Amino acid sequence: MSTPLPPTHRALVLESITAGFSVKTIATPHPGLGNAIIHIAAAGIISYHREVYNGARSYSFPQPIVGGLSAIGRVAALGPDSTALKPGQLVYVDCVIHSRDDPDDLFLTAIHEGQTPGSRKLISEIWRDGTWAEYARVPLENCFALDEERLCGELKYTVPDLLYMSYLLVPYGGLRDIRVEPGETVIVVPATGGFGGAGVMTAVAMGARVIAVGRNEGELVRLKGLVKRGSPNAGIETVRLVGDEMVDADAMKAFGVVDAVVDFTPPQAAKSAPHVKSAIWALRRNGRVSLMGWNEAVMVPHVVSRNITLKGKLMYEREDILQFIKMLERGLFPRGENFVDTKAFKLEDWKEALDVGAEHTGMGKFVVFTP
Repeated sequence: MSTPLPPTHRALVLESITAGFSVKTIATPHPGLGNAIIHIAAAGIISYHREVYNGARSYSFPQPIVGGLSAIGRVAALGPDSTALKPGQLVYVDCVIHSRDDPDDLFLTAIHEGQTPGSRKLISEIWRDGTWAEYARVPLENCFALDEERLCGELKYTVPDLLYMSYLLVPYGGLRDIRVEPGETVIVVPATGGFGGAGVMTAVAMGARVIAVGRNEGELVRLKGLVKRGSPNAGIETVRLVGDEMVDADAMKAFGVVDAVVDFTPPQAAKSAPHVKSAIWALRRNGRVSLMGWNEAVMVPHVVSRNITLKGKLMYEREDILQFIKMLERGLFPRGENFVDTKAFKLEDWKEALDVGAEHTGMGKFVVFTP
């Protein structure tokens, strides 16, 4: 039986880019057709959230707005058309919201309004507020049931740690999109950032051998140690980039046949991205590349001559989330304390939280609000 919703709740509201955030008491939303009210237990913070909300990234979104990302919480109330979810159930709330009658209309909760008139309508008029709050109203199709007994009981995950899946899901979408198979060799480049590190962990969980590539040798050593601690039989090699396109390519080739590449080039490296060129040089004939970063430097003649497949991928699909949760519940990822180092903050500490979120990055590092 559901507990009555409180008339008001606390939320982290951005009145405007110049004014910044403040914790406010606002009306608690009520459920309707096609939605659920979730009592938020943990809401994610990504490394560039500070840049989003201080205007540095020039992302477009309506204001005022409750900030947010993906979250985990308990079902507090359900619309009348819900048939599977139950009050009190632990659920993952995904941040990618799609139009129900046009899949091209999509946006990221409280981060970016998307690219179409339809997506801008949805974020402005229907699904404006994010999950940095005690309660959030979300589409039913964005709620994914979690086996709490298995995940938190048997596998010893905490709820804030479980939310690290919001990072892991991004590379999983790219790896699954290019059909990476167990036993294949995958280059993750660069591997030392938040999504790159998550890509290493995810590829290992999928049964792939990983070549983790980056400039920070200390982080590469840490990353390899984390993988081996959580998955002792994992196949992982590391390559420190020196900046010479062919030298770096030869270093990657030294580990044998390479089947696939997943790219997480950051915006500041978009126009050059020599590391991606090196990874493509290292690919076997008929290799595959998932472009998930900001890469603007693609080697067309070489790609054509070697029958290499390039696929752009934004995030992941709903089916990917369902399959990923199965992997997580089956124990294919590191368990308990080997999974992630999570730092949690209250809504009132939002300035510190966003600062820590920008610094506490890389494989196995995560920051959350626990409203």
